Amino acid sequence: MNESLASNETAAPAPWIEATDGNSTLELSSELLDFAINPWDIMLCISGTVIACENAIVVAIIFYTPTLRTPMFVLIGSLATADLLAGMGLILNFVFQYLIPSETISLITVGFLVASFTASISSLLAITVDRYFSLYNALTYFSERTVLYIHMMLVVTWGVSLCLGLLPILGWNCLDEPLSCSIVKPLTKSNVTLLAILFFVIFMIMLHLYFKICKIVCRHAHQIALQQHFFTASHYVATKKGVSTLAIILGTFGASWLPFAIYCLVGERDYPPVYTYATLLPATYNSMINPIIYAYRNQEIQRSIFVLFCGCFQTNVSYRSRSPSEV
Repeated sequence: MNESLASNETAAPAPWIEATDGNSTLELSSELLDFAINPWDIMLCISGTVIACENAIVVAIIFYTPTLRTPMFVLIGSLATADLLAGMGLILNFVFQYLIPSETISLITVGFLVASFTASISSLLAITVDRYFSLYNALTYFSERTVLYIHMMLVVTWGVSLCLGLLPILGWNCLDEPLSCSIVKPLTKSNVTLLAILFFVIFMIMLHLYFKICKIVCRHAHQIALQQHFFTASHYVATKKGVSTLAIILGTFGASWLPFAIYCLVGERDYPPVYTYATLLPATYNSMINPIIYAYRNQEIQRSIFVLFCGCFQTNVSYRSRSPSEV
């Protein structure tokens, strides 16, 4: 998802950041330094490269490790796949905009990025729902019914994401009506407003579910303490760790996407493109942080990585299936 600045030949920014007053260079960068390539686009491309590399490892590990087939890892795999596609989209957008500038290619890359980032955010919601049910229905979590609703969530997640990504390509764009453009060209103002509202709905649902998860965790810790007739330091540490993890997850997600989502609602097409870049770049960092939070902290994935890269463990080491609440 980028903006288009395409009128100055000396520094052509991303086709998705719109220029103001015919000036296609960023006010805080290209006006001061005569770059042939927009430095903001370089940073987005670097971000996309890191994202793609991180998540490609996670996807490969889950795909080639038979023991990582539980619903929890299927959802983590969905998240990693979405972030991998988002990273590849950022790289392709950079390559195409400078090598093959075209309105058609711009529509395709923007649609691809919209679908990828929507799938990433929706996968985070699916993981949150799965974590909640793993605690709320702990006794029946490992059942065929769980597998069914996981598959249903994946179908809905990727179906909705694909539809939203196809909208600009199928005609919901501002190429024929420049006045209807948003801060992210060629998306219309109504399109980015829809995406921003969808983000806020998902964020509020996640906030509500994590608040309920926090209550369940604290209640379980209190019940264990009552059974043992005292609240030990280990119980306090475990509870505090769980609450801190939830705070980190929500804090990271909100800090990454909230500025861009808010700017999508209040920003206008004639605003300086630097504002779009400055809010979009942190949003991409969420896809960079996701594999660290949801994958690389997991012991099974860590062990699989060690096996893959340095053979530190035998491949027949037994794995203990863990619930989403432990991730």
